[in-house]
Amino acid sequence: MRNVTRIVIIGGGPGGYEAALVAARLGAEVTVVDRDGLGGAAVLTDCVPSKTLIATAEVMTTFSNSYDELGITVACKDDASRVVGVDLGKVNRRVKRLAIAQSHDITQSVTRAGVTVVRGFGRLEGGQALDGSRAVMVDVLDEGGQVAETRELRADVVLISTGNTPRELPEAKPDGERILNWTQVYDLEELPEELIVVGSGVTGAEFAGAYQALGSKVTLVSSRDKVLPGEDQDAATVLEDVFRRRGMNVMSRSRAESATRVGDKVEVTLADGRVITGSHVLMAVGSIPNTKGMGLEEAGVRLAESGHVKVDRVSRTTAPGVYAAGDCTGVFMLASVAAMQGRIAMYHALGDAVAPLNLKTVASNVFTDPEIATVGYTEADIEAGKMDAVAVKLPLRGNPRAKMQGIRDGFVKLFCRPGTGIVVGGVVVAPKASELIHPIALAVDNNLTVEQIANTFTVYPSVSGSVAEAARQLHVRKREGAS
Repeated sequence: MRNVTRIVIIGGGPGGYEAALVAARLGAEVTVVDRDGLGGAAVLTDCVPSKTLIATAEVMTTFSNSYDELGITVACKDDASRVVGVDLGKVNRRVKRLAIAQSHDITQSVTRAGVTVVRGFGRLEGGQALDGSRAVMVDVLDEGGQVAETRELRADVVLISTGNTPRELPEAKPDGERILNWTQVYDLEELPEELIVVGSGVTGAEFAGAYQALGSKVTLVSSRDKVLPGEDQDAATVLEDVFRRRGMNVMSRSRAESATRVGDKVEVTLADGRVITGSHVLMAVGSIPNTKGMGLEEAGVRLAESGHVKVDRVSRTTAPGVYAAGDCTGVFMLASVAAMQGRIAMYHALGDAVAPLNLKTVASNVFTDPEIATVGYTEADIEAGKMDAVAVKLPLRGNPRAKMQGIRDGFVKLFCRPGTGIVVGGVVVAPKASELIHPIALAVDNNLTVEQIANTFTVYPSVSGSVAEAARQLHVRKREGAS
């Protein structure tokens, strides 16, 4: 008599491989079906590669902006406007090497846990059998990437974790040479002389800032009034000011309609008829979920109009025994959220203790320079009446460590309840904001008060000292808000 739960996970990104590890530890029989390599886009073409590229850009920016003020001399400085340069081919080879190594490490970890990994495409076939199981049909790929056979797997639980794909404009199809999406930039051997970035969301802003730091002349085409329309507006203003000050051409309220190669150039035509020219164009106009052709709706899985899988807070879909995690759900497109969704799905499916997903405790980061990190309720939430809170914003220019390091741009912003002082959100704009947001995330997740943050010792001098100072100022402000 079978008493082991059979789990098939389609997609090996953060949602998939983290779910596999949890399920294996809980004693399930787990198979992961994946096409390109464990880690998914997050490891192979998105988070790990882009942040590796940005790490090089960060060094360039830090040095270029601070060497003179900090007293560093540079020998053989022929061009005062450009002190250091970059070998993009070498940078990109390192990017790919690290991505592959990370995928290999994940694969080893998963297989050591007893998980079976099958390279191929998976899809649901029909509904549930009498015993509650489902059929997952897998087109198994050979070493050359061709379908070698079709195999049926029986599953008591299925997790869909298939991620997304860069969205394309009909008149701006990427060719991998001059017109690029964000998965193709790592094949470049030479730095783009004039790069046009279409799209000013997180992906567009990160790449625009990175390539500008590496030495490209960058034009950022934004259809909105400001870059990063979904982020804290004070933070977006700081970043756009920095971009412009460093020489980036930020074109607000400009919508691209097409991109065409003309010899060794690319012409981008805007909706108002203007044409801008560059050596390359990067299309960063969003993404679409990888949910087509998987038999989801036929199996009872409800999809949104956008194609995303609808899930509840424990990752269940509308089909019994079918869960979903990650970017294909459109819940909050972060690797950390995908991983949490996958873990929650397995805890729930296997009857373990589980806490539903709480997006108000998710810390996120935009890896520009300066970085923008956020957690909890936002100022927009407060203005919309979703949360009654008071706020304080503390510029970093007064922080002693920031002065020492030549940091001029950025701030710490905290939100707390007016009566209790419980911290409900925060924003950090600074170098390494991704590290500085953690104490605020801890406070939000554990309902800590501004008094508790203010009374916790910080190192002097440190940029993190501004978090405690903001809390001290908010201690007074929240009392004013309560009176």
